[in-house]
Amino acid sequence: MAEILTPRAAATVLTLRDASNGYEILMLRRNLRSDFVGGAYVFPGGGVDDTDADTERMVFGLSDQAASRRLELDSGGLAYYVACLRELFEEAGLLIACDQDGVAVNFTKREDVKRLASHRRGVNAGEMDFLSMMKDEGLLMDLRGLEYVAHWITPVGPPRRYDTRFFVALAPVGQIATHDAGETVADLWIRPLDALAAHERGEFEMIFPTIRNLQAIANFSSASDVLAYARSLEAIPCVEPQILQRDGAMVVLTPGDEGFKA
Repeated sequence: MAEILTPRAAATVLTLRDASNGYEILMLRRNLRSDFVGGAYVFPGGGVDDTDADTERMVFGLSDQAASRRLELDSGGLAYYVACLRELFEEAGLLIACDQDGVAVNFTKREDVKRLASHRRGVNAGEMDFLSMMKDEGLLMDLRGLEYVAHWITPVGPPRRYDTRFFVALAPVGQIATHDAGETVADLWIRPLDALAAHERGEFEMIFPTIRNLQAIANFSSASDVLAYARSLEAIPCVEPQILQRDGAMVVLTPGDEGFKA
């Protein structure tokens, strides 16, 4: 019997902005050479690192106790929120931060934009770590607008498994998202309904959890409506799909589907 891999803790953020025809969500295209969902459009995110823990002094608006309670964990919930903002900066160049008094920092001045881009290159190259950068800038991670919305675990079978918490957040005002030209090769803002339609036409590759999370929010009118929806969720179920072979084709089942084994 093959070994069942233990899923790695991960966090993903659905970053939103309002547009003239509703709202848009930021999506990044994975490098085609990636050994994990290469070529697919995904939300910024990744594994929770050891450095994401014990960071309560580096955040504004949330304690580990409150974060853990929201995620239904005994402790350590804050690390998922921190991982979201770290990954958003590393993969998309967006930094949701504030000063010690809680005033949002948007980096709209040219010199600030250049400095932030230099910091990002340093972080992604391993020349400096994200928390050191935040300390040097005198900033805190602003968690006040980050809302927990979904929990998915990669099914048994794939070579990599993740225990992923999904969050939603508003894009910081004035900042411009850009892919990292390494793990990701393209970035775009797109309405969820348009992304789903393009996927149906075979023009926009996405994996199953991405599709389902887009479907859950696609019919809201604004970014604030999505955040309000996330805040309204009292209990967020953990979804662990199952992969079956039917008539030579791979079928993904979730709880409630015929054939799903509880």
